[in-house]
Amino acid sequence: MEARAELERNLDEYVDALTRYAMVLTRDRDAAEDLVQETLTKAIAAADQWQPGSDLRVWLFRILHNTFISDRRRHRVREDAKLMLPEPVEDTDPTRRIELQQVLDALLELPEAQRQPIVLVALKEMSYADAARTLDLPLGTFYSRLGRGRAALRKIVDGLKSKRLKLVV
Repeated sequence: MEARAELERNLDEYVDALTRYAMVLTRDRDAAEDLVQETLTKAIAAADQWQPGSDLRVWLFRILHNTFISDRRRHRVREDAKLMLPEPVEDTDPTRRIELQQVLDALLELPEAQRQPIVLVALKEMSYADAARTLDLPLGTFYSRLGRGRAALRKIVDGLKSKRLKLVV
């Protein structure tokens, strides 16, 4: 409890320095302010992990840097996933278009390790062996990830369908 109080008392003196560093990383004023806000939120939430007497500045900068890196990775994974997905199917049936978009959205929710095998096999039409070689995975590991990914995808899509049915009823 005292660590949190001390942390909150001392946060103000580091906000300007955090903002300058965030500006260097993001090169965008709004993104930098968002990054600093997220950093401070995480720091307060994890106040019990900070050791009073240790260098608060270093701890805060580590949180900011790790948050920035995590956000960049997440953004890159989403962009990579978009590149791997097929172009939208031209279909005049709006229900089919909605269903397809829901499946593609659900696919983006999967962890990359499960999403990649599905994309390579189902959308890029690779054989299991070729897809496993592409991902540099043993065939057994590939099968396992593909199976877990398909199961997770089914669960997400089924959840969406049940929500849609509840809305209709």
